[in-house]
Order: sequence, then structure tokens, then C-alpha cells
Amino acid sequence: MRELTVLGTASQVPTRARNHNGYLLRWDDEVILFDPGEGTQRQMLLAGHAVSPLTRICVTHFHGDHSLGLAGVIQRLALDRTPHPVAAHFPEGGRAYFDRLRYATSFRDNADVRPEPVGAGFAVPTRAGLLTALPLRHSIETYGYRLTEPDGHRMLPGRLAAYGIGGPAVGELQRSGRWGGVTIEQVSAPRPGQKFAFVMDTGLCDTVYALADGVDMLVIESTFLATEAALAEQVGHLTAGQAGAVAHECGVRTLVLTHFSQRYPDASRFAAEAAETFAGTIVLAEDLMRVAVPARREGVTS
Repeated sequence: MRELTVLGTASQVPTRARNHNGYLLRWDDEVILFDPGEGTQRQMLLAGHAVSPLTRICVTHFHGDHSLGLAGVIQRLALDRTPHPVAAHFPEGGRAYFDRLRYATSFRDNADVRPEPVGAGFAVPTRAGLLTALPLRHSIETYGYRLTEPDGHRMLPGRLAAYGIGGPAVGELQRSGRWGGVTIEQVSAPRPGQKFAFVMDTGLCDTVYALADGVDMLVIESTFLATEAALAEQVGHLTAGQAGAVAHECGVRTLVLTHFSQRYPDASRFAAEAAETFAGTIVLAEDLMRVAVPARREGVTS
């Protein structure tokens, strides 16, 4: 399963309909929680997700709407005696904030939460692919995240049969790339790896484009509309129009807009503004919504 569950979509101030931030990405065996804002543990319960399956937590920056739920999530991992290690990624300069949140109150620390701060050149292999982070432009140290699955091959039954390859020989061909003089390229089609990017709280900058380049799903803040573009620039945020333009230029397949200012009662305006420049799939995030990662792009089929 490759699916995003949206736990919260507000910006600095939550509303009756929008909780503070929180995004859960299920990607096969990886379960990654991004930016657990206040109330994330309860939002996960309402969305039908347990805390203990989490494999890693990614925090973009230490503003409260993106991190105040961290304490509750870590304590729940401990309460459930989560049996596997959980990596925690966050800006290196925010280590003191992480430590304060982790030990905000007394509890039995029964979970193996492993701090792995991000900084220049951060890249870590995961079971889902390579997780990287790049700095963004905000009022405090902030990083966006990108998950890149390696490219692979999709075996073609017709070609395998033509070369008389079957049974265990197929597995050997996949492992070594060659069997009995036949190469994997002769009996397979390219299987491009899928890509995901998470961009929060930033003014427009080169790293926004680098994170979004060619991704299948881009989750991106769109705090303001174009009418407040000057304010967005001043406080280090994006407009929905800028998010749409990034998605268009970067070849994004599915654009998920979120992190909406409470000043706008009609959120449909965000999607309309993004659609002025982006013709692909636009998802206007709502709390507890589930969004499937788009089906994989496939190579030739013959």
C-alpha cells in the first residue's frame, strides 16, 4: 500500500474543521509520520491508524503547528512498547527542541526512538528508497523531504517464455541481471521508481523545485492566496498559485495542497488558483482524507 493520510491541514491557528499539521505516509513497509502538530495522536486514532507501526518521524521545523504533537506520539510509542526502532529526523539546529519535546513530561521510555538529525548532504536509505532533505527558506531552520525509490525492471512473461526461462531461473535473473546468456534487459521493461516530496513553510526558492522535481506526489504548503503574495513573501510561505507553478514546472503528477491560513473560509479558491498553472491532479487536503500515491508509470509492455 502506498497512501497518504492527511491528519491536519491548518497553519498556525487550527479551526473547527482543520487540526494542526500531520501527515502519515504508508509506503509498503515504511510508515512515515511528517510534522506531527498538536493533536496528532488523536487524529491518527480518528483516521484508523495506530502509532506503533511507525518506522520513522520527519519534522520539517520546530514551529508548534508542525511539532507540538511529537511528545504525545513518542509517549504512545513507549506505552505500546513498540518492538522496532523508530528513526526521528529533524533539523540539526533544533536538537534542543526535540529533546525538550521528547521528555516534556514523565513517562516510562520503553521505545527505541533514534534521533537522526538532518543537515547538509543528508541522505539515508530506507526500505522505501532513499530519503533526502534540503533546506528551505523560512524564519527558522527548515528542511523539506524527498523519498526516491530506485528504478527497477518489470519482467515480461512473453519474452521470458521466448527464451525458455521460468521457475527459479527468473529469480536468479532478477538477482544477478543475467541467466544462461540472457540479460535482464532482454526480458523486461523499465520500471521507474516512484517519488514523493514533502514541502512545508517556505518562501519560493531553488530547493523547492529540487525537492519537487518529477515526483509522483507533492505535498506542499499553500498558506496564502495571490492576493496576499506580499505577506507570503515577507513571512516565508507560498501561495496556491506558486505551488501550482512549481508542480507544473517540475512535472508533478499529483499535487496535494495543504497548510491553509484560517483567514480563508472558502478553501476551494486554493485549488482554483493552483489550476491556473497546473493541469494535473490537484487534491485540496482535508483532515482525515486518504490520498493514494498514483499508479506507477510503466515501460513498454511487449
